[in-house]
This record gives sequence, C-alpha cells and structure tokens, in this order.
Amino acid sequence: MKRATPAAENVSPSSSHAESPALQQSEKADRAGSSGAESMGDGNSSPVRERRAPALISGNEALALAARDAGIALGTGYPGTPSTEILEELDRQGGRAQWAPNEKVALEVALGAAYCGARALVTMKHVGLNVAADPLFTAAYTGVAGALVVVTADDPGMASSQNEQDNRHYAAAARLPMLEPADSQQAYEFLLTAVWISERWGIPVLLRPTTRVCHGKSIVRFERGAPAAPAARYEKDVRSRVMIPAHAGPAHRALEAKLKAIAAWNDERGPNQAVSRGVSGAPAIIASGIAAMHALEAAPQADVLMLGMTYPPPLGLIRRFAAAAAAEGHPLHVIEEGDPVLAERLRAAGLNVQSAPEDYRFGELNVNRVRAILSGETAPTAATPAGQPPRLCTACPHRSVFSVLRDLNCIVAGDIGCYTLGVLPPYEALDTCVCMGASIGVGLGMRHVLPREEAKRVVSVIGDSTFIHSGLTGLVEMVYNPPPTGHVVLILDNGTTAMTGLQEHPGTGRRLGHEPTARVDFEEVIRAIGIREVHVIDATEDVQAFETLLRVCLDGEQPAVIIARRPCMLAAGRIRRYEKAAAETAAGACGCAEGEER
Repeated sequence: MKRATPAAENVSPSSSHAESPALQQSEKADRAGSSGAESMGDGNSSPVRERRAPALISGNEALALAARDAGIALGTGYPGTPSTEILEELDRQGGRAQWAPNEKVALEVALGAAYCGARALVTMKHVGLNVAADPLFTAAYTGVAGALVVVTADDPGMASSQNEQDNRHYAAAARLPMLEPADSQQAYEFLLTAVWISERWGIPVLLRPTTRVCHGKSIVRFERGAPAAPAARYEKDVRSRVMIPAHAGPAHRALEAKLKAIAAWNDERGPNQAVSRGVSGAPAIIASGIAAMHALEAAPQADVLMLGMTYPPPLGLIRRFAAAAAAEGHPLHVIEEGDPVLAERLRAAGLNVQSAPEDYRFGELNVNRVRAILSGETAPTAATPAGQPPRLCTACPHRSVFSVLRDLNCIVAGDIGCYTLGVLPPYEALDTCVCMGASIGVGLGMRHVLPREEAKRVVSVIGDSTFIHSGLTGLVEMVYNPPPTGHVVLILDNGTTAMTGLQEHPGTGRRLGHEPTARVDFEEVIRAIGIREVHVIDATEDVQAFETLLRVCLDGEQPAVIIARRPCMLAAGRIRRYEKAAAETAAGACGCAEGEER
C-alpha cells in the first residue's frame, strides 16, 4: 500500500502544525486547571517515548504499538475480524490487554478506567459496536477524565461478517468524533491523536479502520509518541457521571459545545491532507480511509483531499477545497466505501458533489472500481471470482453434530462461529443465523408459534464463546417463558474462540495471554439458571449416543441443554501445553513435584 505523499506532489495538511498563540494560551489554561498531566501538544506532534526503526507492519500492529507508546493503561475488547490482532499484539508488546465476555462489558470496563483518569482502549469489529451501543451513547454525555479510544473495525465486503454496516453512522448518532486511517502509518498516528483529543475535550473517540487497513501492511515511521500517562485517580463528579434527567440535559448541551470546538480544531489543524497535482481539468476528490489510497492511485492527476477526521467534518476546509476546484473547472467527486455518508453530509451543507452509483456501495472498493466511478460508468461491476468455499476442518468435532441434525431433519436456529459453516454442503443443517446469541431467542420464538410436531424439531445451536458473549440471557428467557414443547439448546464447546484465531474466553479458564484464571463452569451456571436437563457428551467419540440423547431431549418437551464438548483440533495441542504449564506453575507454587497430591 503506497503512502499518500509522493515527492513530486504538493502535500499540505489542513493548516500548519503550529498553533496560534491565543489557542496555545487557552489550551494551557484548560490543562492547568484539570489534571496537571503532560499534554500531547496539538494532537499532531508530541515527544517520542521510545524510538524505533521504521517497520513494515499491519494496521492492527501499528494500532497496538501506538497504544503502547500512548501509555494505554488497559486494552479490552472481544475478538472479531478484522480487529482481533490489536489486543493480541498489545499483549505481546507488554501492554495490559484482556478479553471481555462481550463488547458491552469491554466498553464499560474501559469507561471505568477512563473515569479514573487512565488512558483506555476498546477494540471490536463493526457489529460489536451494536452490542456496545448502550453505554457508548451515554458515555458521550458523561465524558471521561482520562482518555477512551474505541476502535470499531468495519468489514466492507463481509470478508468475515454477517453484514457490512457502515459505522460512520455511529459517530453522528452518538455525537462522537471519528478518525479514519488510510494505512498503517495513519493507524499509528491517529491512535495517538485520538488519545490527545479524548483527553483535551474529555470525550470518547471512535477510530474506524477497515479490513484492508487492519490487515494490509505499509511502512511506519515512529516519529511521534506521547508523554508518560498520568497516574489514575478518582475524583467525585456526580453531575458528570450519574445520568439522571437533571444531569443529562446539561451534559447534552456540554457535548454539543465540545463537538463545535472539535470541529473548529479539525477545520484548522485536523489530521487532513490536501494532495495537489496542479493538472488543469483533472478531477478533484474528497475521500477518507482506504478509499483515499485507491483514489490517489486511480487518478494520478487529481487533487485529493484526504480526510483523517470525518466527524465532525472540517466543513471550512472542504468548502475551500471545493471552491478551488470550481475555480479551476474541476468536477468534485466523493469517493467512499459503503454508504454515501460523506456525500450526503456535504450535500446537506450545500456543496455540489458527485458520488458513486448505488451499485458501488456494496462490497469493497479497489483501484479499478474507483476508476470506473470517476469515468461515470453505471454498469454493474463484475462479480468477484469465486474462490474455494469455506468448510469445517477435516477433523472438526462439529461435523458429527451437524450430520445428526441433518439426519433428524431438525429446524436449526444457528449462531456466529465456525459452526455457521454447517449451512454448507454436505450438511446444510442451519436454518437461521442473525447475530451473536440470537440462536436461543430465535429458536424459542419458533417453538412458540409452530404446530406442535414441527416445533418439537427446533434446536438452537451456539458455540462456547458465543454462549458466554450473549447466550446466558437466552437461557433465562427459556426458563421464564418456556414454550409448550420445551426447547433444546446445543452448546458446541470446543474450548476456544476458533473462528477468529483460537482466542481464550471465560469458559476456557485462561486469559488473553493464556495464563490460568477462574473458569466459568457451564453446567453449574445452566443449572443455577433453573434448567434441570443438562447433559455433557463427546458427539465425535460416540455419534450414536449423541443422536439418542438428542432424540430423547426433543421428545421430552422440557427445557434442556446438551453440551457437545470436544477440543478444536487446531487448538488441542496448544490447550495441552497451556494446561501443562499451569500445572507446573501450580506445582512450583506449592513446593511439590508434578503429579504429587496437594
């Protein structure tokens, strides 16, 4: 991926990095009255904590290194492609990183840290922000005492997702600033900038990379950093932190005032770049993220305004760019992946911009598609060549489960994970898949309305990590509002979060770095909820016994849970190593030899 600063081009930021004396004095006064912590300057430059040689790294690695350099005290999140590697790399770099049960809990944990003046990071894929939306919207009102950066990694084209929602909508809806990096260099720089913005205005900041930025690699020069983070502290501030109506009204007004100030900063000194080629009659382009990189390559003669902070947008800067383009007779295009968010926002502001035909809002952009947009092509784009379809691994323990579900002609409400592949041949044993944890609720709904004999065929299938994520409340619903025919929930426990790369979860008894911790006992939790019929079986070792058990539960017309437990074959060796290491550590701690009774 090429950087956007070829030597032959005239590249200028939205303004000089130097601040006006008046603003410097204002910001110094603001900071002097708050924590006394060192400032990160103007968000564009700050002293480097640790010098590194330039490196060819992915966007996710760059985000992790920036988090380390920014003094992030706590990184938390839930695995989800394309964001997973950020916290894993932060852990490898010696930072404090941990998996949460789900994205909502992760955001709440990070919010608590940021309330105490610490710098916190939350990572998730785009659909994870749906889960975290409840605390997110109110966190915009409460603000933070430290810094809170929320990385929401979008997946245009759905390389590994159930939808391609455009999370730029969240910035406007939640009234939070959003940064969009175009490559690994910007991923590193923008996370540092996000920390500065969050501390400067006491507001959570959204950072939106996309799949190609997360996984693509480019050279990163570590010319920025951040001063040491202040020590965490708690200062009582009930009016800001307790959102009863009497406090929420003033907080809403304060939030809008923050956004106006951030918009002014973005317009004058934000992380935006104007690339001027000076070619008469060439198009002028406004873009952000990876789309800006495609535009630079697709139109080598065009003037390009690369927006780094897309919300609140730098409307003054954009108007000046548009006016210059109009004066030169350049057509003004908006190139963006996904929904026409930026184009509609600029049209609402009174700007005449051209955007892509509707067909281009589906899937990822690339250089050829951008060329087609700029040339005015309206024909549907060619379909991506079909590749090898995904499938369950040869020795996957889910195979025997789906064979039985298929043979029994079950109606299967499915969920998110490797087992979603049970929808494909030769099994074709999945009937629904909506979102994390939906299998149980959807299955219950089917049971409530279908004729008796048909209802008795309904089974909800959910994985172990997904069960922890959002399956527990479904079981509560099953006990509280049981269908007349009961229900059967099948938990496929393979001992890992397999689909995203074999991550740990609270049911494995190991933390993000694989060190031992308390394990959530599925059987005990399920019985505590009030379900009497709880069975554990290895469906691969004895397929016939599993089929018999499933038949009995389906005919029993009672709430029942079957846990099909067998380690993922890709994780089995690792799990044995982790368990051996934990046993050796425990033996050393108690001073007895391994295998000795203790």
